[in-house]
Amino acid sequence: MKDKDTGYDLTGDYFGLPWPCFGNPELKHPGSPNLYDTTKHVMDGGGCFRANFGVEKDGVNLLAEDGSHSVGSEITTGYPEVDHVFLKKLGWWNELTPTEQAAAEGKNWKTDPSGGLIRVAMKNHGIHVFGNAKARAVVWNFPDPVPQHREALYSTRPDLVAKYPSHDDKKAFWRLPTLYKTVQQKNIADKVHEKFPLILTSGRLVEYEGGGEETRANPWLAELQQEAFVEINPETATQRGIRNGDRVWLKSPTGAQLNVQALVTERVSPDTVWMPFHFSGRWQGADMLAYYPSGAAPVVRGEAVNTATTYGYDSVTMMQETKTTICDVQKVA
Repeated sequence: MKDKDTGYDLTGDYFGLPWPCFGNPELKHPGSPNLYDTTKHVMDGGGCFRANFGVEKDGVNLLAEDGSHSVGSEITTGYPEVDHVFLKKLGWWNELTPTEQAAAEGKNWKTDPSGGLIRVAMKNHGIHVFGNAKARAVVWNFPDPVPQHREALYSTRPDLVAKYPSHDDKKAFWRLPTLYKTVQQKNIADKVHEKFPLILTSGRLVEYEGGGEETRANPWLAELQQEAFVEINPETATQRGIRNGDRVWLKSPTGAQLNVQALVTERVSPDTVWMPFHFSGRWQGADMLAYYPSGAAPVVRGEAVNTATTYGYDSVTMMQETKTTICDVQKVA
């Protein structure tokens, strides 16, 4: 299929840019919609399993075995991540320009500002810069070496908390206190799930981006999404006397209460509600317009869902637990 305006052959191409693209723009790496595809050359978006965890563990080889490599790779066995030492050992260092050598000295592919390490490895020799290793079934440096379910700190299911409790409290990075079971068990003791029986999740809208300050200031986009809202199942809405378009209070264990519009829909289950996270400019029912500099207020202002989300930290992804919590939704009197 050819683009009628440019004449470019788009056969097999993707809508939008795949993630990630490696190297600088001059390398013209096409991106990798699937990182672990050994049926393609690395310069066509192919790849293998990343060697992020060293080359051996307890005397067992962690790198890929012979024959497990991307199409066109000059190395058919496993190999570690690419750095200046690796290129020198392979005799590829002189393929860098003098400027690239100066920039790449002492660096690995992630910290080399010239992009030379990536260019030589991927374009010249067909190997992937993040190495070629075996997938791990046992992840020894995670809290659960074999993944298992851990119920959220704020949960509507005490039975699942009993069966799948969170981790013990710990100190992250040897110094930062991080609470798990302390918070979870207090929530059970306080019967928080009885006061807040709904699961609150959050996500994106097509029309807005990030916190939404810029996109909500665009009048064309603002026209398409004029209100912060919460999606609620018809069964749950009926129990609470809520009709589509009503103003509701969304209340959470933080003490927050968000004044938003109800969108009654079967897209969420009876035990779950959903809010977009692109809104701000209103705070628990009050419009913050007076606090914006003159002319700087976005067209649409609304409650920020993260006002209602709760404490939590996932030590595996190293991310805060602000995507989901528990809440209740009540019609504004």
